[in-house]
Amino acid sequence: MIVAKKITVSGKVQGVFFRASTQQRAQELGLVGWVKNEINGSVSIHVEGEEVAVAALLEWCSQGPPQARVTQVEVEDTTIKKCSGFAIEH
Repeated sequence: MIVAKKITVSGKVQGVFFRASTQQRAQELGLVGWVKNEINGSVSIHVEGEEVAVAALLEWCSQGPPQARVTQVEVEDTTIKKCSGFAIEH
């Protein structure tokens, strides 16, 4: 089943290649959507894809890349936007 999630990751997640690493992991999992830095220091992710692949990305987000220090991951269901590819937004 295809699902869409809005993920907010907090902690030391900016300046540690979190967006690029998220994009790479999402592409490996066959997911689409986007990732971007927020003004408050968090990272927002919109992801769409097979439920099991989205769950794998969520699990990855709790750790992130080696330099990251994730303190919180918030997840909520959202609307499927039928994205093409997985982009880094600025």
